Amino acid sequence: MKFVDEAIITVRSGDGGRGCSSFRRERFIEKGGPDGGDGGDGGNVILKIDKGKRTLYDYRRLRLLKAGNGQPGMGKQRHGRNGDDCILLLPPGTIVSNAETNEILVDLTHTKDDYVLARGGMGGRGNKRFATSTNRAPRHCQPGIPGIEFKLKLELKLLADVGLVGLPNAGKSTLISHMSSARPKIADYPFTTLIPVIGMVDAPFGEPFAVADIPGLIEGAHEGIGLGISFLKHIERTGILVHLIDVSAIDKEDPLKPFQLINNELFKYSNTLAKKKQIVVLNKIDLPDTL
Repeated sequence: MKFVDEAIITVRSGDGGRGCSSFRRERFIEKGGPDGGDGGDGGNVILKIDKGKRTLYDYRRLRLLKAGNGQPGMGKQRHGRNGDDCILLLPPGTIVSNAETNEILVDLTHTKDDYVLARGGMGGRGNKRFATSTNRAPRHCQPGIPGIEFKLKLELKLLADVGLVGLPNAGKSTLISHMSSARPKIADYPFTTLIPVIGMVDAPFGEPFAVADIPGLIEGAHEGIGLGISFLKHIERTGILVHLIDVSAIDKEDPLKPFQLINNELFKYSNTLAKKKQIVVLNKIDLPDTL
């Protein structure tokens, strides 16, 4: 399954059903009173966290998701059926924004309950509701209230406790494969990792924690060079960064260059990310001709 971390979709809550204008018609009752029922309410658009999901793949080609409309009211004071809800199952860490104003509507990192994004329109009232002492045979009934439409931007930021950063081929994938059950592709060439990988570490002490491995960064990544910096958002919520440096590739004339390069790209992406605490790990020190 392709990793998809952004999607644009339009959602619409259901329209309320029209109220009914009818009168009681039974044998031996010459002039029955009004008995039109109310229309059903439109369905809601509901956001729900699905802990089994890790991507927005299901929404990559969807354009419109619509809740059901309420059904019209009927005679004999029968209420129209309410519309079915439209439920969006989203992975934890999804940020839902208004695509036109960029206003964040809900961050599914901080909510545990289902979130009603758009309520359906109320059903219209039937003519039974308008009967009064002076008007015992009203013919008036109400239309249902239309639903609400939103154009949404879905953005997934993976939830992990630790983020791995470094230049391509620094050994991040090898490290996460030994620390956790994650099995990313490992090879001796740059950009082996093309998508973020999450691994759970079952530590011998304390609670298990999640580690995120993202594609390697190179100089100019903030300008889109290499794989760019779009994947950095997946480590914005980590508590700490593990910065891997390939010692075998260090230039002895400028040994700090790899460290400074990565931190420069982090800073240009986000000052908050650049200020995160780091554990610097010197890797491949067992190879010949290393410092």
